[in-house]
Amino acid sequence: MSLLAISEVITGYGPTIVNRGVSLTLDKGEIVTILGPNGAGKSTLLKAIAGLIKPRAGSIQFDGVTGLAADVMARRGVVLVPEGRKIFVDMTVEENLRLGAYARRDEAAVEADFETMLAFFPILATKRRDRGGSLSGGQQQMLAIARGLMTRPRVLLLDEPSLGLSPLLVKEIKAIILDIGERFGASVLLVEQNAGLALAVASRGYLMQNGRIVVSGPIAELRDMSLMRELYLGGVAG
Repeated sequence: MSLLAISEVITGYGPTIVNRGVSLTLDKGEIVTILGPNGAGKSTLLKAIAGLIKPRAGSIQFDGVTGLAADVMARRGVVLVPEGRKIFVDMTVEENLRLGAYARRDEAAVEADFETMLAFFPILATKRRDRGGSLSGGQQQMLAIARGLMTRPRVLLLDEPSLGLSPLLVKEIKAIILDIGERFGASVLLVEQNAGLALAVASRGYLMQNGRIVVSGPIAELRDMSLMRELYLGGVAG
């Protein structure tokens, strides 16, 4: 049984349908990517998985249980790092990180994880007393990911982590994503428009267009699919 199983999910806002019968799976320890152009429905799907949007039809099953609310999903280990980072700009780096562990009661473990984050993201250690709003875009993205990891997630939902970053910073984010599973034991569901990044870190992928999954499979197969190139990659092999 997959750790996360999405089956025929339909979502929408008012009269607008966004996701149209989307199905996908994520297994323990996997990095899986969802690719697609703007407006494909990727971010909405992540919000539905996190429990922030209730599907109109279909099911979202985490660890064998369906219909969990957002707070329960978070407590059980499904954590969304949203597009645009959404850090608290008036709070310090340290305060942002500690906020990620607000629901935890294991104080000694929280302190240990806090030190782990500072070691894993050394730039955050040097800026721990700085306001989140004073950080660069790349530093804010690292803070957002680190805050998510402070929850001790079982599934980390990453929404466009490379958005607006320089190629050098994208390489840093790539290394971080590849390390998440080994260091923190979390599975990763990655939404990306940057095909090079997504295809470099994931083992499997799904291509969305107009709210539907139109191509899926192992990354090695996706690279060679003419439909995927035509719809999204534009010939880029990543």
